[in-house]
Amino acid sequence: MNWDDLRYFLAVASAGSLSGASHQLGVNTTTVLRRIASLEDDLGARLFDRERTGYRLTQDGDRLLETLDPVERKLTSLSRDFQAAQPGGGGTVRLAVGEVLAAKIVAPSVAAFHERYPHLELEVMADAAAVGGGIAPRVAVPLKDVDMAIRAARPTQGDMIMRKLGDMAYGLYGSKAYLQEHGHPQELSDLAGHSLIGFSRNDSPFGPIWWMSRAEKVGEIAFRSSSAAARARAVLDSNGLAVLPCVVGDVEPEMDRVFGPDIVGSLELWLLTRNDLAQQAHVRAVMEFMVEVVRRARSELEGDPRRLTELPPK
Repeated sequence: MNWDDLRYFLAVASAGSLSGASHQLGVNTTTVLRRIASLEDDLGARLFDRERTGYRLTQDGDRLLETLDPVERKLTSLSRDFQAAQPGGGGTVRLAVGEVLAAKIVAPSVAAFHERYPHLELEVMADAAAVGGGIAPRVAVPLKDVDMAIRAARPTQGDMIMRKLGDMAYGLYGSKAYLQEHGHPQELSDLAGHSLIGFSRNDSPFGPIWWMSRAEKVGEIAFRSSSAAARARAVLDSNGLAVLPCVVGDVEPEMDRVFGPDIVGSLELWLLTRNDLAQQAHVRAVMEFMVEVVRRARSELEGDPRRLTELPPK
């Protein structure tokens, strides 16, 4: 057995797709597929089922993941544990969070963070899995190279402490210019003839992503992106209608909300950290700060109900 093949197995189990694993490992999808096939041949077992939403572990895959769990946990924590043990090494906390929360919630709180904890450094790591619209896969180590993360689904495995922070609401948005030219939909069937800006095909269809997959059967896709910032830019350029977090769409004066979270849906937000890291004072301090920051932004995250524009008469 090529032991390096186990890295590829763990990457696919974590990402839930070949493309996600290839991005994580810095190789192409063909290489990932070849290494998984090699490992399955060596073990004489099928490790993944290929489904429409990605790669799901089989019973044998689950068993292998559980076997690798303690090894993976130790290896991925080595660097952080050694740094924390050094004098003054506990002054940095690494937080994995998605682009929307990083820009709209975390970054505006930096001044308050430094005022409260002048001797701590907060390092925010871009995390595509943070609020990526996918059910958390059964991964051996949900957090890699970070101390904590804010994500949109609970991990189903791992020695973790989890706290629910709240919900992030989504709505369907269009630019004022686009809606004036093409009309303001009042129900799902009214999307016929409209251009839609969809999620990436790699995003698992649940919550707002599932709702958008229904809308795509009515309207016509003009553009896809897993980036909320890219979808918002396309909306502002009047390229079509897109599902966006309300904390993004509601603050844009040239953008109107077509449907709100009562129709499109929301995602739960969870704060995660390892049990052993949660025992460290600097990590606990940042956890409590993040809980406070996100809860203080509850109204923006859940969407202002007054933001829904008055519909024109049919």
